[in-house]
Amino acid sequence: MRCAVVRLCLCLLITTPAFAAAPMDPVFIEEMTWPEVRDAIKSGKTTIIFTTGGTEQNGPHMALGKHNARVKVLSQDIARALGDALVAPVIAYVPEGGIAPPTAHMRYPGTITVPEEAFQKVLEFAARSFKLHGFRNIVLLGDHGSTQAEQKAVAARLNREWVATGVRVHAIEEYYRAGESEVPRLLRARGYSDAELGRHAGLTDTALMLATDSRMVRPDRLRPGREGDGVDGDPTRATAELGRPGAELIVSRTVDAVRKSITHR
Repeated sequence: MRCAVVRLCLCLLITTPAFAAAPMDPVFIEEMTWPEVRDAIKSGKTTIIFTTGGTEQNGPHMALGKHNARVKVLSQDIARALGDALVAPVIAYVPEGGIAPPTAHMRYPGTITVPEEAFQKVLEFAARSFKLHGFRNIVLLGDHGSTQAEQKAVAARLNREWVATGVRVHAIEEYYRAGESEVPRLLRARGYSDAELGRHAGLTDTALMLATDSRMVRPDRLRPGREGDGVDGDPTRATAELGRPGAELIVSRTVDAVRKSITHR
């Protein structure tokens, strides 16, 4: 009898959580139905975060979709911190270099490029779609360096056109700037060298990826950058723990920048 009671108690402990976490409202519009999006906008979620990533080589140890995976995770945290925001699907196709002859990342299999004018058109008409459906603040975030100028150009053009409509486009460079400059500064303060941090697929890049979506990293292929492998830096000491403060910094800097941009209409 005593054994049966113990078994029952163990079963209850395994199958019944002590505190069931309340489900959070969705923020990704691709995971919502159209009435859910409509109702979210009516309830005050009138900011849409429109993110761009990219599909490019990231060395032998990191998947081609690094930018897409990272910006999706961080944009969810940004949206939840803002409180009135939803998140649009990530654009995975951005300018990555020439095709004939292949330049920049296009020298590596799997990288996908589009012309700058095509990229701008996607940004523009997605923004027009958001405006049509009732979003008032359209926030452009780019995890990729090649998208920053194009986002600024589209935002400026649409803001001139929509000056009297109450709808604004915000090209938030602080998101990219934090990852490019401030996160490496954090790591330098902890004793990591510029040679390790690198500019592409090095320690900084890899630590941020491990902190946001570790599935994109191949730990058995971590090694210092070599000529022709697409790595600038040395990712071998990268860990998720090392990347988390940087990810949190990117989120906090971006949230502050978005709020400031919306306030200063």
